[in-house]
Amino acid sequence: MRINTNVSSLNAQESASKTNSNLSSSLEKLSSGLRINKASDDASGLSIADKLRTQASSIGQGISNANSAVSLTQIADKAMAEESNILDIVKTKLLQAATATTSTAGANAIAKDVDKLLEQINNIAKQTNYNGISLLQESAAGTGVTSALTFQTGETAADTTVSAGAVQANVVGLSLDSLKSTATAGLMEQSAASALLTTIDSAINTLNGWRADFGSTQNQLESATRNMMTQQTNIKAAESVIRDVDYAQESANFNKQNIISQAGTYAMSQANSVQQNVLRLLQ
Repeated sequence: MRINTNVSSLNAQESASKTNSNLSSSLEKLSSGLRINKASDDASGLSIADKLRTQASSIGQGISNANSAVSLTQIADKAMAEESNILDIVKTKLLQAATATTSTAGANAIAKDVDKLLEQINNIAKQTNYNGISLLQESAAGTGVTSALTFQTGETAADTTVSAGAVQANVVGLSLDSLKSTATAGLMEQSAASALLTTIDSAINTLNGWRADFGSTQNQLESATRNMMTQQTNIKAAESVIRDVDYAQESANFNKQNIISQAGTYAMSQANSVQQNVLRLLQ
């Protein structure tokens, strides 16, 4: 029997050290709510969980992009809806001027009304914007065609984007120049008004086509948003399985380690007592 090295005590200390480390790790998991708090907890699990978290965050931004784009399309649609109402009124005015029962004075009044209504179409096209982006013409100052709008709704550059076509919803873009010139000159005679009915019908069809394009784009954006929300939910659930702690399981583990720790403390005290028994041989 040897007393110079208390092997039993050393073994008990080693076991107690491991138990205390496990106990500390269990407490960290219970207090943070995470199964993985550092890379050493689960290196491969951490790598996968971080990728899933990045993917979920990227999809979240895609959802925000799509929601913003829906707002943009709604603004454009409402503006064009008002322009459509104006064109309906203009057609009604032209029909009124095209009949023989309308006097010359009445035709002149109609011309003034039509001129003002067409000016309002230009005003709407000039003022309609989203965050400074002109939606119905090139810019507030330029009356040309808008650039096609492309919305990033996926998490990577390779993902499908949603686009809205170019628009020029002003008097020039709707090919209403001749009508505007006639109205400005006050020459809304019966024959002129009758001839311009085809022009106004064409403008209404053109505007309806642009509205339909924006409506289709909005539907596509809303569909993409629903799909991305489902993806994000599933990805977050997958990350949670890897990263988050199971409280029921970890609580049981903590209680186990706590009992082992108490038993280890008792074992160390007994190991020291055994050495005292050896000294009795020297008495």
